[in-house]
Amino acid sequence: MSDDQAALPDPAELKSLAASRPDQLRGIAAALAKGRRLPELEPLFAEPPRSVDDPEAELRACLLGELALMGVSWRGWPGTEAYAERLRELGHPLSWLPAARLDLEHRFGVRVRGAGPVKSAGQLRARFPEIPATQGGAAAGRTAREVRDAERAREAAGAFTAGGWAREPEARFFTLPGLLDDDDFGMAFLQGLPLDCLAGEMGRGGALACLTAADDVANALYSASFDGGVDGRPQHGAYARLHAWRGLYALLGLPAATPFLDAVRYAADCRWLRFMAFTRWFHHDTADVGLAVLDPSRTRVAVLAATDTAG
Repeated sequence: MSDDQAALPDPAELKSLAASRPDQLRGIAAALAKGRRLPELEPLFAEPPRSVDDPEAELRACLLGELALMGVSWRGWPGTEAYAERLRELGHPLSWLPAARLDLEHRFGVRVRGAGPVKSAGQLRARFPEIPATQGGAAAGRTAREVRDAERAREAAGAFTAGGWAREPEARFFTLPGLLDDDDFGMAFLQGLPLDCLAGEMGRGGALACLTAADDVANALYSASFDGGVDGRPQHGAYARLHAWRGLYALLGLPAATPFLDAVRYAADCRWLRFMAFTRWFHHDTADVGLAVLDPSRTRVAVLAATDTAG
C-alpha cells in the first residue's frame, strides 16, 4: 500500500483525488477502511451524494462497502447513516448489500494456509466428502430439461467475468420431471446433463463430485472476484462481496427483493456440490471451479463452471 493510498484525505481533497484516479477508487477505499477508524472517516460523509455517477460518491460507496465487510457498523453515526440511506435512494448497486456482515460471509477475505485453489482430485477429496456415482443419478440427468435464462446466467457468472478469468464461464439451469434423491445428485447426474465443461474425452484424472455448503460456494465466488484472474481485474472487497451475493442469488433462482436472511435459510435447504473433471474445457492450470446446486424442491438444478490459466 502506498503512502498516498493510506493517507486520509479531507473532504476538500476527495474531489480531486476521485477525479484524478477513477480506476483506483476501489483500492483507495479499501486502504482507507483498513487504515482509519470510523470517527476519522465520518467527516467524509458530511455531504450527501447527488449522483451515483459522481466519482466521489463511488469512492464513498466503496468505503462503506469495505467497512461493512470488515464488520464495522456505522449505526449511530448520523452523517454516515444519512449518506448510506441516500445511496440506497439513488440506487447505487452496493447499497443493495446487507449493512452488516452475515454469518454466511464468515470466510470472505480469510486466508488459510493450504486452502487455496483446488487443482487436483486428491485436493478435492481431502477437503470435501466425495459423493459416489449412482445409476439413479445417471438416469435422472438424462431426463433434465434445460431452462435458458441469459440474465440469470450472466449474474451467476459475474464474479468470474468481473475478475477477468481466462474462459467465459458456463452457467446452466435445469428442471427435472420428478424429485431427485440427494444421494443421486453427484457426478453421474452431472454427466447426464448437456454441459460443455463435461463434454468430450475424459482425461486420466476422471471426474468427481463432492458435497459442500452454501458458505463455501459464496466464498468461491467472492475469492474469484476479489483476487481476479491471472491476467484479470481484482475487484477488492466491496464489489467482490456484491458479485458473490448476486451470483449466489442467481444460482438459487431468487429475485433480488428476497431478504438476505430468507436467502440464507433457503440456501441451507439446498444440496451443494463442488465438482472437478479432466476434460479439455478446463485448463487444469491456475484455477478450476465447478459448482452445482439442487434446490429445496429437489426438482431444479443450477451448474456453474469456470477456469483460468496463466498461458
